Amino acid sequence: METLANLESFIRSAEHGSFSEAARRLSLTPAAVSRNVAMLERNLGVRLFHRSTRKLSLTEAGETFRLAIADNLESLQAAIAGLATLGGEPAGTLKVSMAPTFGTMHLLPLLPGFLARHPRIRPEWHFENRRVDLVTEGYDAAIGAGFDLSPGLIAHTLAPAHVIAVAAPAYMAGRALPADPTGLQALQGIVMRSLRTGRLQRWTMRNAAGAERPAPLPASIIVNDPDAMQQAALLGLGVAMVAVPDVVETLKSGRLLRLAPDWYADAGAISLYYASRTLLPAKTRAFVDWITDSFREQRLAERFSGLSAS
Repeated sequence: METLANLESFIRSAEHGSFSEAARRLSLTPAAVSRNVAMLERNLGVRLFHRSTRKLSLTEAGETFRLAIADNLESLQAAIAGLATLGGEPAGTLKVSMAPTFGTMHLLPLLPGFLARHPRIRPEWHFENRRVDLVTEGYDAAIGAGFDLSPGLIAHTLAPAHVIAVAAPAYMAGRALPADPTGLQALQGIVMRSLRTGRLQRWTMRNAAGAERPAPLPASIIVNDPDAMQQAALLGLGVAMVAVPDVVETLKSGRLLRLAPDWYADAGAISLYYASRTLLPAKTRAFVDWITDSFREQRLAERFSGLSAS
C-alpha cells in the first residue's frame, strides 16, 4: 500500500515538472521528493518520469497513473484534513490571495477576530493585483473580481464590484461638477492600463433607472495600479475611475468627491473563490464562514454599492 507522501510527491512533481518546485509546494526538500518518487516507482515496478538535467516529464505509464489517481488523491487529502480536526480546532497554514488595497482596508481588520476564534490556523495572506491559479499555486482561497471559474472551483458572491468617478476637491475647484458621464470628457483623466490585456480600461456607466452611457474620460495620466490611481486623484491630478471599496473612507472624509453621483460602472462581483471538494478542509471552511458572516454583519455589500456610496 503506497503512502500518501509518495503519491503527493508524484502528483506535485507531475504538475510542476520539477522535484524542486514540488518540494516547495509540499514544504519538503527536493531530495525527499525525489526519494519518495523513486520509492513509488520501485514499488510499482515502472518508471514514471523521464529525467534529465533540464526537464522532468512523465512517461506513458506515468501519465496513465496520474490520470487514474489525481482526483482520488484530492479526496483523500480532504478526508484526512477533515478527520484531523474532528473534535478539535481547525489548524494549518491558510494561503489566501487578495488585492492590496481591498485586503489591507477591509479584510485585514477581520483577522484578529478570526485568529481569536481559530488560534491554530496560521494565515499566509498574499496581497497582489493578479488573478492567481488556486489549484496550481496552492492557494486555499482568493478574494477578488473576475476570476475564471475553472473546473473544481466555486465562487461565493460577497458584494458588488462597482466603479465610480472621483476627484480631489482641489482639482474640482472652479470646475463644474459633472452630473452624468458625458461631463467627464472635459476633465483630465487618471486611467489604468490593464495588467492582463495591456489595454486602457474604459467604462460604461449606468444609473438606477437602467440607462447606460460611456464614460469618455481622457487618458491624461496612465498608471497600472489601482492604488496609484487613487493616490494620483488625491494629489489633485485629475479624475479616476475606482472601485467603491477602495475609496469609501476617502469619500467619507471628504478628501475625494464623487462625480456623476447617480452613475456607476458594474465590474461584476467581489467573490470568495475556493476549491469545490466534497470535504472542504476545516481551516478553509472556517475562513469561508468567517468572511461570509462578517460581510453580512457589517453590511459591506450595501456600503460597496454604487447606488449608495457618497
